[in-house]
Amino acid sequence: MKTLKIYALVAIPVTAALLLAASSINEGKRSQPRIIPKGCVFRTVMGEESSDSSFVYKTPYAVFTSVDRGLEWIAKAQNDNGGWGAGSHARQDVTDPHAVQTDPATTAMVAMALLRSGNTLTKGEYSAQLKNALNYLLKATEGSPASSYNITDQTGTQIQTKLGANIDVVLASQFFSNMLDYLDHDAALKARVKKNLNTCVAKIQRAQDKDGSMAGAGWAGVLQSSFANNALESAQAQGASVDEGALEKSREYQKGNVDAKTGEVKTDRGAGIVLYSVSSSSRASAKEARKVQEEMNKAIRDGKLAQNAPASAENLQKIGFDKDDALKYSTAYEVYQSSKTQAQREDVMDGFGNNGGEEFLSYLQTGESMIIGKDNEWKTWYNNMSGRILKIQNDDGSWSGHHCITSPVFCTATCLLILAVNNDVDKLTEIGRDK
Repeated sequence: MKTLKIYALVAIPVTAALLLAASSINEGKRSQPRIIPKGCVFRTVMGEESSDSSFVYKTPYAVFTSVDRGLEWIAKAQNDNGGWGAGSHARQDVTDPHAVQTDPATTAMVAMALLRSGNTLTKGEYSAQLKNALNYLLKATEGSPASSYNITDQTGTQIQTKLGANIDVVLASQFFSNMLDYLDHDAALKARVKKNLNTCVAKIQRAQDKDGSMAGAGWAGVLQSSFANNALESAQAQGASVDEGALEKSREYQKGNVDAKTGEVKTDRGAGIVLYSVSSSSRASAKEARKVQEEMNKAIRDGKLAQNAPASAENLQKIGFDKDDALKYSTAYEVYQSSKTQAQREDVMDGFGNNGGEEFLSYLQTGESMIIGKDNEWKTWYNNMSGRILKIQNDDGSWSGHHCITSPVFCTATCLLILAVNNDVDKLTEIGRDK
């Protein structure tokens, strides 16, 4: 059995859906039970102990086996040039991963899934696939014109049509940021990846519209803009050349899709689907909401505020925020609370009415936002979401969409990122730390 490096101490009840999924797995696949090292509380893919044991989640056996099956399927779907493809929007009926053209966006998603699932360039069963994917994305970035917004001249892919014309550079940027922590063994390669990250960041910032959104929006353009925000945040955490003004404008655009007071949601750039907008808003406001919560907790401990004091602008001013920041941060806190709550409502989670790649991306956004915000409710989210994802896995180990982004490669990569999010708890919480 492949090794997914997730170990835990704290047990959370496994849903009936997880137990059902576990029982359907071939008995031969589970003849050798996974051994959890004694005394190990939680280990990231880097092999380090988690810094906060209260944030630990016990990964059910059914998730391990599901991820193993998904990884096996997606590794076989890689093409000879090191990339993966989602296919053309005009030919969504073509689902054979070897019958479609490779594209950077899909390749970046798969590469991030391999990395999150415990593979690096020096270890892991799918190390070779990850290395080939990295080379593919480096060549694509280095071969793109300096003045272009994107890193490919391809148009009309499923991912571009549904998310946005520049989604390839956004997801490649995110992958390069994620990859940097695993390249200390090769200084020259690390420098090359950092250079390409800065190239992607510059393109993303040039493609930003005046309102903070990303140019070239697709059917659900709010998701392209949201992932651009994520990419800039992650790049900044890696020391890339991120314009703070561009990042702030991006955050404000995403937060503006949810009215902090009424909870009303703008869906004009989210294909009319509430899920796409609220998941994006929760992700963009998570870091600021966490700062509010941490400062409020400290003030309550120090006796500066009452135990049940609300995170209002007035109270934030009392504990040291200036007037403008108090309003900004209290609004972010309210947006986050409203967004993450709505994003977990059953009627909202139904999205378009059935599962497409856009739904999977939205689920991923919600979960990552809760981890970035150090929100302990993320464990409840994971328990529910993993059960939901396991129930719809295909017999061959892949996942497919049933509208818009239907690509089994892209959908499988996104589902793997959701199921293996435990592995990046420390990384995500670090992104959300106020520095």
